[in-house]
This record gives sequence, C-alpha cells and structure tokens, in this order.
Amino acid sequence: MPVTDVTTDPEALTMTLVAEFAAPPERVWQAFTHPRELARFWGPPGWPATFTEFDLSVGGRVAYYMTSPKGERAPGAWEFLAIEQPHRFEVLDSFTDERGDPVEGLPSMRTTYEFTAVDGGTRMTNVTYFASNEALEQIVAMGAVEGSTMAMNQLDLVLEGLREYAQGKGTQTELLSDTHVRITRLIEGPRELVWRAHTDPELMKKWMLGPDGWRMSICEVDPTAGGQYRFEWEPVGDTEGEAFGFDGETVLVDPPRRMVTTEHMTGTDYPSTMNDLSLVEEHGVTLVTVLIEYPDRDTRDAVLATGMTEGMEASFARLEREVMG
Repeated sequence: MPVTDVTTDPEALTMTLVAEFAAPPERVWQAFTHPRELARFWGPPGWPATFTEFDLSVGGRVAYYMTSPKGERAPGAWEFLAIEQPHRFEVLDSFTDERGDPVEGLPSMRTTYEFTAVDGGTRMTNVTYFASNEALEQIVAMGAVEGSTMAMNQLDLVLEGLREYAQGKGTQTELLSDTHVRITRLIEGPRELVWRAHTDPELMKKWMLGPDGWRMSICEVDPTAGGQYRFEWEPVGDTEGEAFGFDGETVLVDPPRRMVTTEHMTGTDYPSTMNDLSLVEEHGVTLVTVLIEYPDRDTRDAVLATGMTEGMEASFARLEREVMG
C-alpha cells in the first residue's frame, strides 16, 4: 500500500500523511492536478468524488462533492494558496454546503502537498494545519485518518493504468475493514457493454452463473433507483446442490459508471449487504470494482468462506467469453 505513515501532533496542531508511489513527481503531480484523474482516487471507497470546478492557479477554486452508497453528498472546496509545479501546492481546504459556502461548525484547514523524488519514484508528504486542538480532534473523530489512507491507497491504480494494474490477475478480493471488501476484475471490453451485461436480463443469464453446472432460472431486474430485483439459480445435469437466490433494491444508479444495490438471500433471515458496483474504462478495457459492505466481520468471513471469489471469477471469465466475444 502506498501510505506508509499517518501521524497527528496535538502540539504542532498538524496531521501528516506520507505515501510513496512508483512514479516520478511529474506523473504524481498530474494525478493531483487533473480533475478526471483526481476524481478516481480522491474519495475513499464508497464515497467517489465528482469535481465540478477546477482552477489551477493561485487564488483559483476547486469544488467537488463525494457521494455515499445511499446517495448522500458531502461537498468540499479548495482555494489554491501556492503552486510550485511539479513539487508542491498549498490549499485552503473547506467543508461546504450545496451552495459552496463553508459549513458553520466545521473547520477550514491549510493543507500542503509536497512531491519529492526518491529511489523508485515519489514520496508525497501531506500536512494539514489546524487552528486549534479541538479542530484537529474533530476531524480525526470524523474518520480523516482512515478515509485519507484508503483514498491515497487507490492512487496506484491511476498511476499504473488499468492494464498494468489488473491484467492477468483475475478476480482479486481485498479486505478493507471488518465490514468492507473490495473485489476487482479487469474485463476486455468497453464499459457500455459491461454495464449492459449487469443490467440486461438476457445478457445476465449468459454469464452470471458461478461455477459450471448451474443456470439462472429467474432474472428479474429493474435498474432504476428504488427498483427491485430477484435472481435464482438451480443446478443442471449431474450437478449437486439446491436452488437458491437473492433479492434486493437498487439504491443508487449512475449509468454506466455506478450502481448500488442491497442483497439479501431469498427465503432466509440473513442480514442484507450493500453492493457498490463501479466501472472505469481505459483504452478499451473496463475495471469492474464491487465494494461490499457487510453487517459485521463474522458475516464477511462466512460469505468469503463459501468460495465467492472463485465463483465470481468463473462468471467474469464467462462474461468475457460469452458476451464480450
């Protein structure tokens, strides 16, 4: 992981994050100062960022908002105080309301980003300065350490490119916390078609089957916010097992980029999960990312122990073979 250290200093009233990236300072600078690239890692998992304004000049303003899996927005803004391309910039970082005005009761913070060349790449040092210890404690209590760490740990994907980052690795499962798992799979094909494969029942029946020997007997899906879905699978031929299914609701949809759904095992009292699907395309390939939120660690571990990753890999391989062509 790129982040090597995060420390808070109550006496100096600072929070310092240090990360190292296998890319030169010029490339890391580009990722932080081009809004399309910055949007891909700025928000922590489950809270992707959308930039609506970006003026890279001293006194210039940056406006953005992060969107939760349930659709809540958390807006913010920067004002550039200093720019020394490609080694350093300084901003006034503020929480804002929907109009772009600072939120009363939440601090604005002076923040510096420095990019230093080291063997093998770049060391980034990010220092946030607070006006009081109360402000520092408030931001830490809001999850700034964890959120910043998870956000910066996503930057490798942007710096390397999708093919270099994920090609040939199959379906990857990462434990992000006791309740969050991230699953990634690179698909050889355009995002529009991958999106259709996740929302068109006829296409879904071709690939969303898990291991060989199963068929999707029920595929009812309404990919609109508030829409319901129901899937069921049954064994065929000599395959052993009993039919099972899942049902849930579409919570958020942003075609063809993101869809958030709940997932519940039909006919059981098992708790539901929140599944956050996102698709990113680059040079004709699409990275599928599914962020799953479980109710607790025991449920997470029980689901992973079923062989979920292997079943998803079988399905994704079938998606490339049967749908992408």
